[in-house]
Amino acid sequence: MKNKTPKLTDNAKFIVEKRYLKIDKNGKPLETPSQMFERVSKFISRAETDNSDKKEGYKKPSKKQLDQLIADFYEIQSNLEFLSGMSLLDRGKEDLVAACYVMPIEDSLESIYTTLANTVVLHRRGAGIGYDFSTIRPEHELVTSTGREASGPISFMRLYDFSSEVILNRGAVRHAGHMGILRIDHPEIEKFISAKEDYSQLTNFNISISITDEFVKALNENKTFDLKFKKQVYKTLDPHALLTKIAESIYRSGEPGFIFIDEIDRYNPTPNVGKMTATNQCGEQPLLPYEACNLGSIVLNKFIIDSKKNLSIPTHEKIDWKRMEFVINTAIRFLDNTITVSNHLLPQIEKIVKYGNRKIGLGVMGWADMLVELGIKYDSEEALDLAENVMKFIKDTGHDASKKLGEIRGDFGNFKGSRWHKKGYKNMRNSTVTTIAPTGTTSLVADCNGGIEPFFAMAYVRKNMETVGDSELIYMNKYLEKALKKEWIYSDEIMHEVAQKGSVKDIKEVPEKLRKIFVSAGDITPEWHIRTQAAFQKYTDNAVTKTINMPESAKVEDVIKAFKLASSLNLKGFTIYRDKSRDKQVLNLK
Repeated sequence: MKNKTPKLTDNAKFIVEKRYLKIDKNGKPLETPSQMFERVSKFISRAETDNSDKKEGYKKPSKKQLDQLIADFYEIQSNLEFLSGMSLLDRGKEDLVAACYVMPIEDSLESIYTTLANTVVLHRRGAGIGYDFSTIRPEHELVTSTGREASGPISFMRLYDFSSEVILNRGAVRHAGHMGILRIDHPEIEKFISAKEDYSQLTNFNISISITDEFVKALNENKTFDLKFKKQVYKTLDPHALLTKIAESIYRSGEPGFIFIDEIDRYNPTPNVGKMTATNQCGEQPLLPYEACNLGSIVLNKFIIDSKKNLSIPTHEKIDWKRMEFVINTAIRFLDNTITVSNHLLPQIEKIVKYGNRKIGLGVMGWADMLVELGIKYDSEEALDLAENVMKFIKDTGHDASKKLGEIRGDFGNFKGSRWHKKGYKNMRNSTVTTIAPTGTTSLVADCNGGIEPFFAMAYVRKNMETVGDSELIYMNKYLEKALKKEWIYSDEIMHEVAQKGSVKDIKEVPEKLRKIFVSAGDITPEWHIRTQAAFQKYTDNAVTKTINMPESAKVEDVIKAFKLASSLNLKGFTIYRDKSRDKQVLNLK
């Protein structure tokens, strides 16, 4: 039976050819997108007959069953219902690596340089890496073994950053970055806060502050807060003043981000193995040292039932839950297989990823698309209710799928003593199942909006930071264009005005009913951004990547207010970006 040809936009075809298709030594494609999805499906299915990480007595599927699994893998990818970026990025080398890792750092030169060497191995393969630099003693602290002063954690972040620059200039697989994390109570925190306000520094790093319950409590109770290292107090200060300093830096530069580390560790699936201290480079994946996560996302707007004949049916009935269930089950199997067929590069990684925790992260993209197609306003209670219902369905279905795989293949190695085991589960193949990632490039392939973000604008320019000269692509919102044509009011003049403003909010020629539905990131208040993230986080095992967009006119006080709301709603982390706070940004109005 001939496989169905995927329907890709011109932009998607361009991206697939440049990043994912198998190529010859001259860079010429050796396959079509259909052949790419077929190749990936066959490669991922090899895990089905690999007993290396299966329980004793595992029964391999028959040829007929295997052929059906390959067909299922192909179907959900070619239909653009599910995509996993790193599995595509392999480009036929059959040498797959995970998208993100966390590496440990101890307070010694030996550890710092060992981790740097391991980072080089991973980074050259396109993997992003997170680190907790809180273990490194503060600047000017005496190093007893040498009798000299320590240079502090930020100096070693610069070392790692320079190393990344060298690797990227030598042709890394993709532009992968670092996540540098420092605890809010580290003595160097005040220097860390402003470490990226000079845009020429730490250009390959995202930086985030690890917020503790102790800090939040000190804020709420108006008590002083200690900066300390190994129980030695270096400074006592007002936590409100410290938060203001952080907010001022975010106002000026968009960094640092926030990670609520104690909230993260409360949901650590394997506290018997270790404590959570860091995340991957975008913050959606908390990981133990040497852990990796294999990520993939389902495309939400693909599951809307054509309801033109009956517009009055309830929203719940406009979603094809049965099809979504099939795609989730198939995607969980796909991601678990990915762990088996991957090259883990380091023995420490293989030990905890393949034989230890087997973390996967199934997420979503196309949330904004789904809402527009259903006629639901992004910043509305109806949208929040739907977000919880959709994510709960994905979580419950995904957990059931992993449980069944555990029965068939065996549980993840650290199952005994895990949160799953203590909750009474008999089986679980993966210690985590759901994650919501930003889905930058894969969402462009799927022709949908990234992750759970609202549309950045109804028309915008996207810069490709990975190309010489920062090439630009202009995007028009296809749903708005279609809606305006349906209302017989589409014109070049209106679209030009939309491109200039990025929003239809103040364009009177656009009907009010459309202005309510077609909201852009700048039209949505920070409160609604945060509440949306909280709705999805409620049913996500790991974390959720979300940018809290603020207008250029926002104040430092707005940043502080957003932090307090995010903390009260139990987010695991978030970032804030005030428009135009950087000279160079990925998305711009025309």
